[in-house]
Amino acid sequence: MSAAPGTARGGDLANPRQDATLMVEGGAGEMRAITRADTYEIKAPPPPDPDAQHRMSIKAPQVVKTIESLRNKGEGRRFEPDVTRNPYAPKTWVSYLAATRDDFSFAERRLIYERALQLLPRSYKLWRLYLDEVEEAVRDRWHTSGRAKVLVLLYERCLMHLSKMPRLWLEYVDVLEKMKKGTQLRHAFDRALRALPITQHDKVWPRYVQWAESCGIQQVALNAHTRRCMFEPQRREAFCDYLVAQNNHGKAAAELAKCLEDNDFVSPSGKSKHQLWMRLCDLCAAHPEELPSSLDVDQIIRSGLSRFRDEVGRLWCKLADYYIRLGRFEEARNVYEEAVTTVVTARDFGLVFDAYSRFEESVLEAKMAKLEEEPEEEEAERNVYEPTAQEEIDFRLARLEHLMERRPLLLSSVLLRQNPHSVSEWHARADICKDDPAKAIECYSDAVKTVDVYKATGKPHTLWTAFASYYASRNDLANARVVLERAVEQDFRTVDDLASIYCFWVEMELQREHHEEALAVARKAVLEPQRRRRLHKEQIPVQEKVHRSSKLWSLYLDLEESLGTLDSARAAYDRCLELKVATPQIVANYASMLEEKEYYEDAFGAYERGVALFHWPHVRELWFGYLTAFHARYGGTKLERSRDLYEQALRKAPPSDAATLLVDYAKLEEAHGLGRRAMAVYERAALAADDERAFGAWRLYAAKVERAYGAPKARGVYERAVKALNVDDDAKKMCLAFASLERGLGEVDRARAILAHGAQFADPRLDDHYWQTWRDFEVQHGNEDTFREMLRVKRSVETARSSAVYVADGLLKTDAPLMSDAEAERRMAGDQPASKKRSADEGGAAETEMAALERQAARIVEATSQKAPAADPNEIDLDDDDSDDDGEQVLSTKPVPAAVFGSAAAQAAEMSEPQGALARFQKKAS
Repeated sequence: MSAAPGTARGGDLANPRQDATLMVEGGAGEMRAITRADTYEIKAPPPPDPDAQHRMSIKAPQVVKTIESLRNKGEGRRFEPDVTRNPYAPKTWVSYLAATRDDFSFAERRLIYERALQLLPRSYKLWRLYLDEVEEAVRDRWHTSGRAKVLVLLYERCLMHLSKMPRLWLEYVDVLEKMKKGTQLRHAFDRALRALPITQHDKVWPRYVQWAESCGIQQVALNAHTRRCMFEPQRREAFCDYLVAQNNHGKAAAELAKCLEDNDFVSPSGKSKHQLWMRLCDLCAAHPEELPSSLDVDQIIRSGLSRFRDEVGRLWCKLADYYIRLGRFEEARNVYEEAVTTVVTARDFGLVFDAYSRFEESVLEAKMAKLEEEPEEEEAERNVYEPTAQEEIDFRLARLEHLMERRPLLLSSVLLRQNPHSVSEWHARADICKDDPAKAIECYSDAVKTVDVYKATGKPHTLWTAFASYYASRNDLANARVVLERAVEQDFRTVDDLASIYCFWVEMELQREHHEEALAVARKAVLEPQRRRRLHKEQIPVQEKVHRSSKLWSLYLDLEESLGTLDSARAAYDRCLELKVATPQIVANYASMLEEKEYYEDAFGAYERGVALFHWPHVRELWFGYLTAFHARYGGTKLERSRDLYEQALRKAPPSDAATLLVDYAKLEEAHGLGRRAMAVYERAALAADDERAFGAWRLYAAKVERAYGAPKARGVYERAVKALNVDDDAKKMCLAFASLERGLGEVDRARAILAHGAQFADPRLDDHYWQTWRDFEVQHGNEDTFREMLRVKRSVETARSSAVYVADGLLKTDAPLMSDAEAERRMAGDQPASKKRSADEGGAAETEMAALERQAARIVEATSQKAPAADPNEIDLDDDDSDDDGEQVLSTKPVPAAVFGSAAAQAAEMSEPQGALARFQKKAS
């Protein structure tokens, strides 16, 4: 037995006895190798008993016999020579074992496995088959079968050679778990972790921790989790979950704190630092008595206050809850007080204040319940220095009421911490404290000290005025004046803020009927500083610019006018005009004051200075006031001066105001001057008026001319009006008025020609009044032919208007750029400007004198005298018996136009036959 394992050669196996000896020695050698496993840091199983070698020696002849029987049995005859010739080929042994699976017994197959593994101890495939076959032979009898112990020994032998195989270790621990070998299983896990490289530990730890949690011994699980966290720090969160499930909150909080201290820690479940921190705070607040002394809960939560600004309210509540659970109520109250005075959002304040009030109510209820259960001690037994139970209840009740009363003030403090420069919030805080003078004054003092005028939201000067008003409302004018004196010395963002303070000061004095003081304050406000520093405009303090405030000057001038003398008021107005801070209203007031005192020329001088300071349209009221006052004073006595004033006003006046001034000018000329000049001014007014006022100006001009010179003279005005008006609707109305004039004069043909000219401005689909007027005119004064001509013109205009609409609609359906209606009509008219009326050749209003009217009348008379007029494609044939004769053409003669004879032709026609188209239609029908 001196041969070492694995030193035999393949040819030596031909001798069965020698094979058996080697196998036995190999078996003993394996046992010795296992006992020397300390060199591999693998704990060996207990050594065999001393009689094992003897029993194995006794069985050696039987082994030899078994090998001899295998050579002569079944598949052994074929495979035994192969394994003898090539003993180091694993494929041969595997084929041998597969072929004899059904023929050989379990003992015979074990002998084959032992012989193969004696030669190939590191063959994973042979060990795999051997272990599976032995495990199958156990047949779930893990506690009663002896083969289970054999399986354990086989795993130990296998792991001696294949200790780097994690799968074998896991199967080994599965076998030990089925056999309920707890200690041996724990040792197997430890040996596996020591034997395997660290890169393969992740295959062992999940199984190890799972078994440790299910074994029922908490310390084993804690140790397993702790060791795993050293290997995988990311698993510390799962360890915390396990500790919480085991109600070990102190250890869980400690582990969670380690997670937060590790800057590289990333939660496997995807939780953020904020969520982990809040969970730690929840654990600390809910189980303060279980926490280890190494955790400073107060410092942990306070550090969270600075890191997580959106959870400040919850963190304050948890810190107070921590002290409440420890029974340290005074410290909890201090925490609540600190919280309500430091939070900066209304939501956090609501959380903290509600928790604070519930805490006080619960303490009060507990004291009351205790008083009901335990009667108060006798007077002799009670310590005189300790309050009674009833006194303590009254004290806590007063504390709760005081807390509720402080809520609006505390909430205001929160809003001011958000924005200490909010003027409206300071006013709201002062309104809360208005019933307590000391608090109100302190509030206003803090407000004016805190608010920065350049960062303020609102009007910071209102804080000073409200401060002074609070003193004034309590009849303390001395302190109110002190506040205002300090206010006017402060820096403000705009001059208007300082001016508002001076105005408030003056009004306060006036309300108390201190007129002299009010006037003195106003004079002080507008007093120009004696020494003016040369600074940039933005760097000049408002105290050096407030004397140019129009608001202050308006107030001061009113006071001087009411309380001062005439000379002082005039000096103040003159100074205001010199500084060029006057407004048109101030100039008007100055002039009005002088007029009341009958200083008319001085008043006109004030108007002159005012109109020199301002431009249109601001000077509009001054000019109208000036001209009205001058006309009321002098009337027509100083006509040339009045004319100069009107001409001066008209130089830069816009059209809208120029028309009004010219009308007033014309009325002046009409009342005190020459009619010819008056008509010229009316014409200027009509020409200067804008489109909105042009129609009214021309109508007024025409009415004045008609009244002054008669209707025939007004014809030229109407002609020029139709030519000058740019709005079609106005031109149409003017044509109707012109036609009415001619109709009144008996000039029917001229009226018809005017109506025909104005038809181009009236859309038949929209303007029924115009066409109804023309129809009534033709019914009364025309005949069948003139009525036909009216209908033809109507159809032509309607067709032209419809074509413009169709063209515009076609353009909308294409990619071409959009055109306005005016552009479309201009395109249809041959690219002529749409705003212009038809030229003289087209019968438009551009013809001078009576040329257009004569031509229109001639065309209408020609239409009435011709028997067969030329066919018009747009004309509708009213007679059924009309026909086109293409035969011999008859030359027609052109009569003399009726316009040459004037009204005489119309009178002759009336004498010869009845007038009117209706009568002619009746005659034809009969």
